[in-house]
Amino acid sequence: MSLKFVLSSAVLALGALGALGAVNAEAAALMVKILDANGAALADTVVYAEPEGGQVPKTMAPGEIAQKGLKFIPLVTVVQTGSKIYFPNNDRVRHHIYSFSPAHKFDQKLYSGEQAPPQLFDKAGTVVLGCNIHDKMLAFVKVVDTPYFAKSDAGGLVQLDLPAGKYTVKAWHYDAAGGLTPEQPAQVKAGEGGAPLVFRLTLKQGSADPDAAARPNL
Repeated sequence: MSLKFVLSSAVLALGALGALGAVNAEAAALMVKILDANGAALADTVVYAEPEGGQVPKTMAPGEIAQKGLKFIPLVTVVQTGSKIYFPNNDRVRHHIYSFSPAHKFDQKLYSGEQAPPQLFDKAGTVVLGCNIHDKMLAFVKVVDTPYFAKSDAGGLVQLDLPAGKYTVKAWHYDAAGGLTPEQPAQVKAGEGGAPLVFRLTLKQGSADPDAAARPNL
């Protein structure tokens, strides 16, 4: 991880603390469980909560997607609209990353040992990343307008720390059949959280392996 990325993250984190400090005192945890159609836990699902009224603080903490072992790490990244993402190349070979996704089209050559400028993701949507040199490299960026988001862990669990209020909670997975993003309403009370939510997602057939996954509907 680059020093520049660490310093940028620290500065933005301090700003975010100031912006969210007033509401965090009344924040509560909303638990979400993500399952596939067979009831198995589903990791790497982006879960995000959009508050009623649409008023959200802008934290815009930077992200990082590394290239190592001819793979993008992590496979799935989520950032708020207006955030930057760094792409350090930790391989000994060069990469040439690109995206044709409407939410962020770009083309960037990366050379080992050199720091490339970050990309600004200023439009909500799904961005699919590839490498012009290594065809099997694939990664996904979900850009959302809200700062309230997280990814499900290996057990399919997500915890969202939310201020009291009403929300629309959405679950997005890169392998979801039809590119669907199901949603559910949720109400969070100060100090109490909300009733746990459960999402069951149907995945595309034969595309559970990220290296073989078809590009999703955008």
